[in-house]
Amino acid sequence: MSDLLPSSPVTPPPPVGWFRRRALEPLLNLLRQGLSPRQLALTVALATACGLVPLLGVTTLLATVAAVRLRLNVAAMLLVSHLLSPLQLLLMIPLLQWGERLISNSKTSGLTLEKLRYYFAEDWSGGLQVLWRAELGALLLWLGLSAVVGPLLFVVLRPMFAHLAARQKAKAIQNA
Repeated sequence: MSDLLPSSPVTPPPPVGWFRRRALEPLLNLLRQGLSPRQLALTVALATACGLVPLLGVTTLLATVAAVRLRLNVAAMLLVSHLLSPLQLLLMIPLLQWGERLISNSKTSGLTLEKLRYYFAEDWSGGLQVLWRAELGALLLWLGLSAVVGPLLFVVLRPMFAHLAARQKAKAIQNA
């Protein structure tokens, strides 16, 4: 009977956190599958831009078109862009307010919840006009920010992914 019991207790691996399980491990798996660090950095940079677009409902379309056009991994692009959905929602209201200021050339935003309630209760066309201006301005701001953040992310992430790929390769050689 004592032969059946292990001589030393086996400790279970530490619990894996949500971020590691949902974001980091899938990206590392892509490196293991042959996606180059450059391609992965480009995928993450573009997916970040696509994931933060201040227009609900276009993230998937935008990310898929970009991935197919640039021959990147569609699944990785969609994973990263949809992981950013909470941040997209947090940034949407400020971007709409700043976008409305940009388009209307005013110091204060005319876009408030009270004003939108009034418009949609009394004047639908006025409400749509305010939202249209705000959305157009928000998209212009998003384009400008994406033109800066996207390349910056690419430059920062490329060496990080190259380092991770080298570690993965060394680990694979060591285990073989």
